[in-house]
Amino acid sequence: MIHKSRRTKETDITLSLTLYGEGKSTISTGVGFLDHMLESFAKHAWMDLEITCIGDTHIDDHHSVEDVGIVLGQALRDAIFPIQSVERFGNSVVVMDEAAVSCDMDLSNRPFLVCELDVEGKVGQFDTELVEEFFRAVVFGAGISAHIIMQRGRNKHHIIEAAFKAFAVALRRALVRNDRAGVPSTKGIL
Repeated sequence: MIHKSRRTKETDITLSLTLYGEGKSTISTGVGFLDHMLESFAKHAWMDLEITCIGDTHIDDHHSVEDVGIVLGQALRDAIFPIQSVERFGNSVVVMDEAAVSCDMDLSNRPFLVCELDVEGKVGQFDTELVEEFFRAVVFGAGISAHIIMQRGRNKHHIIEAAFKAFAVALRRALVRNDRAGVPSTKGIL
């Protein structure tokens, strides 16, 4: 189990992560929609995740969403690297009603994000522009390259939830144990 915390003038976050878990979660970020997305992420990544965030949501949700992403990314980095005996690459397409979102992933230790989701506006009180901010914080903190691409969809809630689930499933698949892989790189290190 990995434990991380981060305290700034804007947020106070504690996080515990079990990489190969059962999909259990206890999430309280102060941002209801983010809680829902992180519960879905934990369930479909089969990771156990506990997150508490006290943030300056009286201003808006930006700091809480981004900082939770930073801490989750750091925890993933600590749990994954140095990488050994896993598949390394993962991909997924998740369908939610009319929406389909793909995620292709490389546990490369070279962070990069392509995020193409047509979700401008709000879902309830949640600013949808924060979805890309969250994923950027996670992949840069974790050292993951991820391409999250909307294939189709109209309902913003469905599109965003499909993105979180696709990211989770791609990550779970990239982390499948493979003893034959050793360090999964011709360089000998990632």
